[in-house]
Amino acid sequence: MTDFLLIRHATNDFVKTGRLAGWTPEVHLNAEGRAQAAALGEHLAQMRLDAAYSSPLERCVETAQAVLVHHPHLRLEIAEAFGEIRYGAWQGAELSKLSTHKLWRTVQITPSRARFPEGETLRAAQMRAVDAIEALAERHPRQRVAIFSHSDLIKMILAHYLGMHLDLYQRIEIAPASLSIIRLSFEHPSVLQINETSYLQKMSA
Repeated sequence: MTDFLLIRHATNDFVKTGRLAGWTPEVHLNAEGRAQAAALGEHLAQMRLDAAYSSPLERCVETAQAVLVHHPHLRLEIAEAFGEIRYGAWQGAELSKLSTHKLWRTVQITPSRARFPEGETLRAAQMRAVDAIEALAERHPRQRVAIFSHSDLIKMILAHYLGMHLDLYQRIEIAPASLSIIRLSFEHPSVLQINETSYLQKMSA
């Protein structure tokens, strides 16, 4: 049995540009994001963590660092399998322009059929993440593993273990700095928690 904490990176300023970030480098947490990551770190400070893996992108690594300051015995492992979807030619493009493409509707309605130009399919992105989870379950039996990743990838991981068709994955909400938990056991996988953010409410209290 292995528990996986699926953690979305905290807030950054790139979203305000109205462009698709993807693998764009140097997208860092903003002040609000750093506060969110700190609150998440406090929330997980008393929880035993046995391993931690992160997307290579800065916004995920910085979120992970805020959590692992409370777990100095852990070394953060970088795992490309948990990196953002490879949007190819869409990366950095304005969302308002992308929304006029025929592919945009496919992504929204039947994402299982979507392939980004010069990029990957959403199905391939889902399977690389799920394959990595399965491999880590074998590497970390009876342990608790933190995964720092991205909204859509976490949604697709959850959809897989909920038995949902990929076309329905956008029905799942994953907020910045949120925590979702899945458990892989010999019997069957379990989804224990989705999109927990109660610890962020203390920021505005």
